[in-house]
Amino acid sequence: MASARERFLDLLRTSVRDATLVKLTLGKHRGTDATLRNLFVRPVTLKAGPHLSFVWRHLTRDIIKNHSPDQALAQIEPLLGRDFLDAHLFTPLQTAQLECNPGGEARLFIKTAAEAPPAVGSHDRTKIRPLPANTGWLQALGVTNDQGRPREGMAAKYRQIQKFVELLGSLAAEAGFDDGRELRIADMGSGKGYLTFATAAYFAPRADVTGIEARGELVELCNAATKASGIRRLSFKTGHINATATGALDVLIALHACDTATDDALAQGISAGASLLVVSPCCQQELRSQLTAPAVLAEALRHGIFQERQTEFVTDALRAQLLEWAGYRTKVFEFVSMEHTAKNLLIAAIKTHAPGDERRARRLREFAQFYGIRTQRLAGHLGCPLT
Repeated sequence: MASARERFLDLLRTSVRDATLVKLTLGKHRGTDATLRNLFVRPVTLKAGPHLSFVWRHLTRDIIKNHSPDQALAQIEPLLGRDFLDAHLFTPLQTAQLECNPGGEARLFIKTAAEAPPAVGSHDRTKIRPLPANTGWLQALGVTNDQGRPREGMAAKYRQIQKFVELLGSLAAEAGFDDGRELRIADMGSGKGYLTFATAAYFAPRADVTGIEARGELVELCNAATKASGIRRLSFKTGHINATATGALDVLIALHACDTATDDALAQGISAGASLLVVSPCCQQELRSQLTAPAVLAEALRHGIFQERQTEFVTDALRAQLLEWAGYRTKVFEFVSMEHTAKNLLIAAIKTHAPGDERRARRLREFAQFYGIRTQRLAGHLGCPLT
């Protein structure tokens, strides 16, 4: 059986090869330089291509050097257990810690992402994020610069991307996708592709991800960024949500699809057999003309802003109930805080049971009738009458 040190090195080599390395920290220095405290290693993208940046942290100064991946691995290997007795490896999915003693014995501890602590070293405040800021496609899409920092005006978008990946990872585990199976994923109304790229990066290399977008110029932009970043199994094509066949799917994503386009996307996902549906609705206007205020609410709903919010609530609450009727367990929660975007509601649905339960149908009809709703787009797609 391979030693703890060799297993740690294998994890490190794999993370460098697959571009999943977030950070490597070496500590408990025992070398000849009495001023050296730690070595921090993180990936960077230079004009010459991917490199690893070494920050040698001394008592009163830092020394920074960049090395190609092969050169970096060759330098790191002899340091483990000799100059440094402690090493932490951080990736989006796990944290590995190697503990050595001066006698040559070593122990390896591995924690999954849910257990992994933040990457913090001496005077180092860098947070572990699901996607490294210097990821090539983040730079290609203009989210981060070549130093791996969010560009001006893109900090909120960067936070949104990272939060989405965290949520996607949790939902994927709930849907049973942590078994390594091959996946087919469609992002309907992919726009500029930020979250489509994030999805492809999270599930790489085992997922075919397709972004579908009506605006041809954005499709060209995203395909160019895909090519420039060298991302495999990700493509974008021009099409409308309600008129683009996807074939069989495992995951359907539709973020900020306007008004009934969210219903069209959900119907596509259900028809395609998707086990996981993730949508963020916006501009819920379909039901506003039908909405009949119950007598007790009539006075309040004469105000336009309350009508708008009531319409949003009724629309998305009805969608959640329809998904339950269609065989899914639903979760409705805030995607990102209001300071980042006003479009902050996320509906996630995981297929768990047989569709068509009459008790659920009766309850959602009662809900619709309470608000005077006679027809709704998703209900029509699913063949579920509301009256």
